[in-house]
Amino acid sequence: MKLYRALCLVAALLGSAVWTQTAQAAEDPALDSATASAVVEQTINLNQATSAELQLLKGVGPKTAEAIIAWREQEGPFQDVEQLLAIKGIGEKTLQAIRDRLTL
Repeated sequence: MKLYRALCLVAALLGSAVWTQTAQAAEDPALDSATASAVVEQTINLNQATSAELQLLKGVGPKTAEAIIAWREQEGPFQDVEQLLAIKGIGEKTLQAIRDRLTL
């Protein structure tokens, strides 16, 4: 009986520790999947975005993000999202996938 009580106590303590960590993770906005989804769905201004922000776009990695910034610095602000097609690494498919998330 003592062994059963000890096992129940250990199980209760472990369960409460896991529940507490789960509750804390749910309260932490950095870990909240809804927040992460909201960040991914926000629009990105091509003329102001940082490399990290550009990388939130599907199909845009570090090299492509840096190429976008380099183009912007060399050519000036984007006037049309179609200008992205001039950047190596961005084709029609990528542009179509990210077009709705871009602003100028």
